Amino acid sequence: MTSRAARADELRAQIEEANYRYYALDDPQITDAEFDALLRELVELERKHSELQTPDSPTQRVGAVASQRFAPYEHARPMLSLANAVSVDELRAFDERARKLAGTEIEYVCELKIDGLAIALDYRDGSLTRGGTRGDGRVGEDVTASLRTIKTIPLRLRSTSFDKLRMTGSTPKFLEVRGEVYLRKSDFERLNAEREREGLPAFANPRNAASGGVRQLDPALTAKRRLSFFAYQLAVDEGDRSAPKTQWDALARLRTLGLPVNPHVHRAATLDEVIEYCTSSERKRDSFDYEIDGVVVKVNDFAQQERLGVVARDPRWAIAFKFKPREARTKLVDIAITVGRTGTLNPSAVLTPVQIGGVTVKSATLHNVDYIKNNDIRIGDTVLVTRAGDVIPRVVGPVLSERTGRERKFKMPQRCPVCGSDVDHPPDEAMSRCTNAACPAQAYERLRHFASRGAMDIEGIGDVMAQQLTELNLVRDIADTYKLNESALADVPRMGKKSSENLLRNIEASKQRGPARLLYGLGIRFVGTQTAQILVDDFGTIDAIADADDQTLQRSEGIGPEVARSVALFFKQQPNREMIERLRETGVVMSAPKRLRIGGALSGKNFVLTGTLPNLTREAAAELIVAAGGKVTGSVSKKTDYVVAGSEAGSKLTKAEQLGINILDESGLQALLE
Repeated sequence: MTSRAARADELRAQIEEANYRYYALDDPQITDAEFDALLRELVELERKHSELQTPDSPTQRVGAVASQRFAPYEHARPMLSLANAVSVDELRAFDERARKLAGTEIEYVCELKIDGLAIALDYRDGSLTRGGTRGDGRVGEDVTASLRTIKTIPLRLRSTSFDKLRMTGSTPKFLEVRGEVYLRKSDFERLNAEREREGLPAFANPRNAASGGVRQLDPALTAKRRLSFFAYQLAVDEGDRSAPKTQWDALARLRTLGLPVNPHVHRAATLDEVIEYCTSSERKRDSFDYEIDGVVVKVNDFAQQERLGVVARDPRWAIAFKFKPREARTKLVDIAITVGRTGTLNPSAVLTPVQIGGVTVKSATLHNVDYIKNNDIRIGDTVLVTRAGDVIPRVVGPVLSERTGRERKFKMPQRCPVCGSDVDHPPDEAMSRCTNAACPAQAYERLRHFASRGAMDIEGIGDVMAQQLTELNLVRDIADTYKLNESALADVPRMGKKSSENLLRNIEASKQRGPARLLYGLGIRFVGTQTAQILVDDFGTIDAIADADDQTLQRSEGIGPEVARSVALFFKQQPNREMIERLRETGVVMSAPKRLRIGGALSGKNFVLTGTLPNLTREAAAELIVAAGGKVTGSVSKKTDYVVAGSEAGSKLTKAEQLGINILDESGLQALLE
């Protein structure tokens, strides 16, 4: 008994340490499968020897303790967790126990186990009133404001008066619905691509992005993540009609009320059907646009569920069949650097090949240098690697217990591995970038931006054409755009004579766009249309801007140290200077009269643009405001004088209304300008 007690204490310590590292430090040291194995061993030990169970044992915990940042959310009924089955034999054991306790055969409902964040929703008289996280199963976090931004969560239930299932009655007085907030794989990839462009660290996986999105204090940030929701349980139903008597009918009831239910649910009359559903779902897991890590198997009949009851932290009437783990340990042999389309230097792990989820993994993402530093990942470490669906495998962190002292810390190179130019790594940013606008790795993205409407506005060079021109090596950097001719364009697929003539005519016309549009089109970090216009107004020529140092650039209104440093660093690179000369030789206009900034109709006024204006682009509107002495900023604050709002204006308009800021439409802006 002494050895059993010691083992129980050891397991509790390991589990609590794993929980602390996962939830508090975001630094997991063991895989999910290893954690589940520890917990299962402790559960079994306490089941066989009840005297070993303590009130503070991890087996008594349903979830994480609710954060103090949010108001408490009390569940109408405890929100339980589920026991796991990792093999068919364990599913058979669960079925045998359930049939024995129920005293009869059992029908099951099988549901995909979505990898997201479990939440509960309260509806009173048909309207969403509150929503919260699981928390410890009794009290979670009130995240109602964030949940209201998720478009698949209805703010009001549909009436059930005319449903075809004969569940007649008025809108229920009170409903508590449980479900999963998740992030679709496609939205996860979009979100990480946006974060990369903004110089922010990528999210590790859809589950963490969804969980963090719901726990944002600003609901506008939650809305940006485009989260989704599936309902899977009707916890409380106080309607004017009898409640559903089975899980299958409860799911139908949820659908009827307008709540989204995963379509891939299955009613199984036998355990063999359950097993077939589980194995087939595991084979198809990558075909879904959301991550699943298993199947939840529930006793269908609610009366049987009541009879089976709950033991410790788990209901006896449900179990989660977990798919094979997609995590493994392996050796980090080296860290390689690739250059992305926007010039970002992306570190990736070179690994000793390891099997994860049936796939041999030889490399994995490390996101950025800050991720490597913050997680203390070193070359030579034994590391924890995870793989989920089509998302590239990633290194979670080192296994510190296996560190030998021979591991080497990683340093980001100071020069681009593709072109040898200087690398820019602002102190407050996670990403490092190549500063060479002619870097071959950036050709496509640079051309696409250069030809965009706010820059040189070359109609005919969109995403597809930019890709074709760069892949055929017709455009190696943006200056090559003006060397294109009919002979060169003849090599472009599906490019006819008329299309070629139109494109060349548009390219020629773009030479006259002016230095401000050109400066913006060069793709210098932090230089948007307004900043470009300010610099050209003050310096007059691209050459004068290129020759100015940090301090000189900062004399222009609104040009801070970060922008000035980025501009100076760009023009310090010899390949960029040479590219400017090639642009000049083709006849691109690089100078304009300096503008005296004395007074102006909008002098000293701060503007924010949001939504789509009927006639003006945002770039054109910004140019008019700056020309009249005003200033355009990207965010609404108490210092904002006017918000110019078009159609589909978003959170900026809402904030402006809350702060009592003057709101204009396009005609109102024109009136001010006049």
